[in-house]
Order: sequence, then structure tokens, then C-alpha cells
Amino acid sequence: MIDHYDWPGGREAVLRFGPRAGPVIVLALPLLEEANRTRAVAVTMLRVLERAGLAGALPDLPGTGESLEPTQMLDIMRLRDGYGGVVAYLGREHSCVYGVSIRSGALVDTLAKLDGRWHFSPQDGASLRRDLARVGRTGTGRLMADHGDDLAPDHLPGDAAAAAVEIAGNMVSAGFFDTLPGYGPAERGTTPLRTVRLETDPAMADLKLPGVAPWRRAEPAADPELATLLARDVADWVSKCAA
Repeated sequence: MIDHYDWPGGREAVLRFGPRAGPVIVLALPLLEEANRTRAVAVTMLRVLERAGLAGALPDLPGTGESLEPTQMLDIMRLRDGYGGVVAYLGREHSCVYGVSIRSGALVDTLAKLDGRWHFSPQDGASLRRDLARVGRTGTGRLMADHGDDLAPDHLPGDAAAAAVEIAGNMVSAGFFDTLPGYGPAERGTTPLRTVRLETDPAMADLKLPGVAPWRRAEPAADPELATLLARDVADWVSKCAA
């Protein structure tokens, strides 16, 4: 069902799955949704979790999805405020709230009051900046990748620094890129944190799974086997956290 939540900047939609009680999983998609390559996997995960009796939520964060917030307002702190808003809203109905994030979605859950965080291939801001630069175009129409790693607004051509850049059809503030390297996923602390990666990823993880990275596919595609493996690990992790 489609529900809504409030945050300091307004109201956004959230797609909800499963019961309206017990623990709930809030899933954060990659920022700018990586050309829509991960949404099908995320929705399949939430449906598998629903069949296991767990509640799930897929929010439209400010400036993402079907949000009425202009994409040129996209900002990490506003995204974190929005994420905090949906967590607070769901926390009034559910006994525990767990954050599940994919790739750069891990940048938005760091300040929320969660009972645990589960990250799939978490990405820091610097890595996200490089990925977006490969597909982004400046206000002059030139590929951002033409500028190498020197992507701060002061170094964009012409008046592009004050304008916007195009990412997969979305117009976002050129200044958004200047702030990205300053952000990273939550680190291990008192709140449980589990990191899952694919077997092809050399970075450290609590678990590595077989499969093809959805964000590397040429076109969006469902991968029910990978989604099921991920969902089962989330369900097992939530049960251990709640024990």
C-alpha cells in the first residue's frame, strides 16, 4: 500500500509491505537510483520479507522517486532528514526499525534512530561522485567525465557551476557533487551493522554472495535469485538482532 510520512521539509510517499506491527525494514535505494537498475531487486526483497511475516517500507526520499521536491534541491543532509522522518513515523507503529541500504543508500541512514543497519555493497560519497561523473553532463552539455576528478563547481566550464548537471535524465545541482566526498556510510558502533557484498567485490564484508551486480547491468532487470538470497539474510539478521 502507498502511505505518506512527514519530514521537516514537507510530506513524501512510502510504499509499505507486510504487517503494521512488529519489526519493520526501511529500504534506501542508491541515490539517483542508478538508472533504475536496483529498484526491481529491492521490491522483490521486500516481497520476500513480507512472505516471511516482516514489514517493509520503500520511501521516496526528498528529490527521489516520485517526490515533488525538485531534483536540483538534492542534498545529503536533506535526504538524511527525510530518512529520519520516515523512520520516526514507522517507529510509532512498529516495535523496531531496521535500515537496509543498497550502495549509496547507505549515505542516508547514518543519523536515523535505527535498531540496526544492513548494507549491501555500501558506497561512500567519493565513489558515488566518480560513478555519477561518468554519466553526468554539465550545463554546457559536456560529459563531466571529461574533467577527470576535478569536478568541483569552481572548475566546471562557463556558468555550469551555478547551474545544474544532468544525471540519467535528472537535473541536479552542480554543487551537490562538491559535497559528496565528505560523506560516508555509518561505521560500526553500538548499533548492529552487517555488510553484505558480492563474491566479486574484494572489500571486507560479513557475507559474500554469488550474483551479478544489478547496477552493472546494461538495462534494468529482475534478479529473483539474488533478491531472495539478500532478503533471507536480512530476515535471519533481524531475528538475531531481536533475540
